[in-house]
Amino acid sequence: QVQLVESGGGLVQPGGSLRLSCAASGSIFSIDNMGWYRQAPGKQRELVAVITSGGSTSYADSVKGRFTISRDNAKNMYLQMNSLKPEDTAVYYCNAVRVLSSGSRINYWGKGTLVTVSS
Repeated sequence: QVQLVESGGGLVQPGGSLRLSCAASGSIFSIDNMGWYRQAPGKQRELVAVITSGGSTSYADSVKGRFTISRDNAKNMYLQMNSLKPEDTAVYYCNAVRVLSSGSRINYWGKGTLVTVSS
């Protein structure tokens, strides 16, 4: 099992910055990709950014150039969010993919942290 706990959300004005953290515990040795997703009110959950175990990253077009994902091996992951916009308001979820010896992949999710961008 893998447990994920997000922190760092809050209220910020447009143009401001926040840094989200995700702390992983449990069977972290088998974690492969990690990522951040978000879900705005009335909308589906969407991918924000992903980082592989090798450090490769990818971003949603809507956050490219503003958000930066990083990780400390498989234990901690971060999302630096700059130039925040009201449309970034959402609950942000940490995701980790665990690879079993059989090759099966299991997704784990945190409970989320709320980011509100408003003046």
